[in-house]
Amino acid sequence: MLLAQISDLHIKRPGALAYGRVDTAAYLARCVAALNALEPRPDAVIMTGDLVDQGDPEQYEHLKTLLAPLAIPYFLLVGNHDERTALRAAFPERAELRSGGEFVQYAVDVGPLRVIALDSMVPGQSAGTLCDARLAWLAAQLDAAGNTPTVVALHHPPFTCGIGHMDSLRLDPAASARLSALIALHPNVERVICGHVHRPMFVRFGGTIASAVPAPGHQVGLDLRDDAPSVFVMEPPAYALHRYDPATGIVTHHAYVERADGPYPFYEPEGALID
Repeated sequence: MLLAQISDLHIKRPGALAYGRVDTAAYLARCVAALNALEPRPDAVIMTGDLVDQGDPEQYEHLKTLLAPLAIPYFLLVGNHDERTALRAAFPERAELRSGGEFVQYAVDVGPLRVIALDSMVPGQSAGTLCDARLAWLAAQLDAAGNTPTVVALHHPPFTCGIGHMDSLRLDPAASARLSALIALHPNVERVICGHVHRPMFVRFGGTIASAVPAPGHQVGLDLRDDAPSVFVMEPPAYALHRYDPATGIVTHHAYVERADGPYPFYEPEGALID
């Protein structure tokens, strides 16, 4: 079973560039084409927030148009750049976006996995949180999952990563601690996945692994100095493939959108290693 993850699409109005430089729509279109071309094709794609750049209705309509060619079922989460009402208005057919009351959160089955989507957004703020109501909802969903292997998805990372300007915008520490304690009670949670940081990251969290994913467009600069500036770089766009099987659990691969040179064989036709 394959669950693809993309995050931080930052779609603008048609023709507009993010930060005056990045054509995020063109990058997403290439990512959609790459996902469609995968063999085997993923069972679903989960998009962990910052779907658009300012939460504007026209941006969501542009996003919907860009996602129309995606030949794989997909699920949407909100990030700090999103706006719940505008998202729901643009995707009225997506009942799961309205099933969480005030929050855009829901649980769905993807093959043998239970995927729980959390809403960590605080309107008007870049950092995130999980309030009492959201944590109580998560606790009920985890209890209902029983022993089913489960992925918990949210936008904001519940951990520090060492990139100072991003750590100041993470899930707030109190909510992160409560989330960790709750996840630790449920050993069936295979992975906590997030976005926001535009980089691949892995850390032990709540007795499992938390991971973040690169973006299909621009990446946050990898600079671990305490006074590192807030910058982005045009490193290769990428996405994650979370492969699940019952014997191993989840193994995560990060794949690049653009095709690289190759493939080339290791061995000669008669079986000798090429030297």
